Amino acid sequence: MNDYAMLINGRLVQGDLTMEVMNPATETLVAIAPRASISQLDHAVSAAKAAFPSWSRIPIGDRRTVLQRIAAVVEANADMLGRILTQEQGKPLTDAVQEVRGAAGVFRAISQMELPARIIEDSTQRRVEVHRRPLGVVAAIVPWNFPIALMAFKVPPALLAGNTVVIKPAATTPLSTLKFGELISDVVPAGVLNVIADANDLGGALSAHPDIRKVSFTGSTATGKKVMANAADTLKRLTLELGGNDAAIVLGDVEPSAVAPKIFQQAFRNSGQICIAVKRVYAHASIYDELCNKLAMLADAAVVGDGLEQGVQIGPIQNRAQFERVRELIDDAKENANVIAGGLVEGRSGYFVRPTIVRDIADDARLVKEEQFGPILPVLKFTDIDDVVRRVNDSPWGLGGSVWSNDENRALEVAGQVEAGTVWINSHAALAPNVPFGGSKQSGFGVEFGDEGLAEFTQLQVISIPR
Repeated sequence: MNDYAMLINGRLVQGDLTMEVMNPATETLVAIAPRASISQLDHAVSAAKAAFPSWSRIPIGDRRTVLQRIAAVVEANADMLGRILTQEQGKPLTDAVQEVRGAAGVFRAISQMELPARIIEDSTQRRVEVHRRPLGVVAAIVPWNFPIALMAFKVPPALLAGNTVVIKPAATTPLSTLKFGELISDVVPAGVLNVIADANDLGGALSAHPDIRKVSFTGSTATGKKVMANAADTLKRLTLELGGNDAAIVLGDVEPSAVAPKIFQQAFRNSGQICIAVKRVYAHASIYDELCNKLAMLADAAVVGDGLEQGVQIGPIQNRAQFERVRELIDDAKENANVIAGGLVEGRSGYFVRPTIVRDIADDARLVKEEQFGPILPVLKFTDIDDVVRRVNDSPWGLGGSVWSNDENRALEVAGQVEAGTVWINSHAALAPNVPFGGSKQSGFGVEFGDEGLAEFTQLQVISIPR
């Protein structure tokens, strides 16, 4: 239970403090985790700063090799890491192992990317080159919904670009990241990659630290605003992937039985605890009743339970605070709308909520206006395309969205009007390392993945040579 350590300057160290990590399915203790003091945070940042000059100067091919070795270690230990992840996060074991294997794939994919110099002028007057240089020390602050996957959104591009990194996982899910640090401690040069853990008390110090050059943060919009404020004094570079309230617009030409399973999967995977999950469904009046019924049937059939149990499809809410928030939204929906499936699981330990479908709900209801981040889905009716686009865009968030139709051209036309960083057609939340991903409005700014995401971890430098 105590077999965890932080990675600082190539050494596995205990925390100056400790904290309990609980299993959300059983509300029992998983482990006593090390917890960093402010001096250990400073040590980790200092180690990363000291390692930066040599790491940034080695050939990019050598950095590729390190990323590929990390991928091999992660993949070889996927079953162990997945089991730890399920115990601390709650998701089904098959999903947890898939998350770990997916992270290994992201390390491999990003290791193959390039940062070539560009020649933008080569004339008789001058030669102008554009280079991408590393920034320095990067803080990677990772949330509790996908601890390993979202770490892999940040660490590989940061390292490939020549930066050094300090990783801080969420306080309720530090164990899989700490174990990751242990596994790769002999793979990465000392100080290049450091892992610390906290009890939600060091984020401000890390994002304000004068020796941190960039913060890559995934989490809530409220916390993202605090990160941005903390970074202001030193004008740190920021990538903020924040909250979302993704809408799925379902046009009247689809077959509800065909699209309902796909929408259900993307609304309730990881118990709905995904920034780009389907969080609102707008269905055309001609198919509204049938789609609601199909979604309710899927919700009633879903297997909810401890992620370590065979056949479980949906695990618990990750922590008590989020569970209580989802409970509030369900209670509000029962008073102001029609709950046709789901609800809290009573009479057992753990933070369990069955997939919950809510229909006949108003646009100004809490469940529609707020991000639920849990397994509860409102389904709203529309008749006019222009009106539904207006309703969908009436939100402070703009992370993702989707349009479902048998007419691709019509779907493309609607998708172009949705205010979101990514809009999928007849799918949702389809991410890939070569495809840039980022939000609009209060869903954040900056980009992850793709060439654009790699460039976020660099400083553009222009070199001009007169002739």
